[in-house]
Amino acid sequence: MLLRTLRAPRALRAPSNLLRAYVSTATSSNQVPANDPVERDAKQNVSKTNELPTSSEGSFDKVLQENVTDAEKMRVAQSPNYKGIWSRSQQPREVAMSGPRFEQSITEDQPRPYAAIELIHKQPVRWTNEKVVSCDGGGGPLGHPRIFINTDKPEICWCTYCGLPFAHEHHRKHLESLPPSELGFPLEPTGDVAEVGESQRVTDEPLGQR
Repeated sequence: MLLRTLRAPRALRAPSNLLRAYVSTATSSNQVPANDPVERDAKQNVSKTNELPTSSEGSFDKVLQENVTDAEKMRVAQSPNYKGIWSRSQQPREVAMSGPRFEQSITEDQPRPYAAIELIHKQPVRWTNEKVVSCDGGGGPLGHPRIFINTDKPEICWCTYCGLPFAHEHHRKHLESLPPSELGFPLEPTGDVAEVGESQRVTDEPLGQR
């Protein structure tokens, strides 16, 4: 009697077609559905009509016109200084810039920020005479929580938060004897446009790092 009571009536049971496993619907390469498990090849999205000159001018004070081949390379590259993605959670640029929204857009005039993963290796080493230094990213609203860095080893030690490099003066000759390919950071300023001014000085004076 108890089993008969707990058993659901046949009319209230869920239809068998609703119990089937979920199957991803077919989508085109110009669509980016949420949680789509199917990998799709991105097709060329630059329109041939962009090769025709127009009367309007873009951000470079020239007629809006571009080469399809060059524009496709810029659309696929993740950033001007880094071709692919550098994080597993990152969306490839060729997938993000797809569809009719970007088809008639001049790729050269679109925002293309540089990748910080490459820019940080343009920063020169901050030399110090202390075995332990601290880094707060320069302080202020653009800084980060203070990180303490041990510099007693004969190597370049970078901040695990922002990546700024530090090294002890005692190991300068050893580091200068190594090839640049093994260092990863320039030992002195090179005048590169990506260099950020040394806004934080490693010193003991009050508020000296700001």
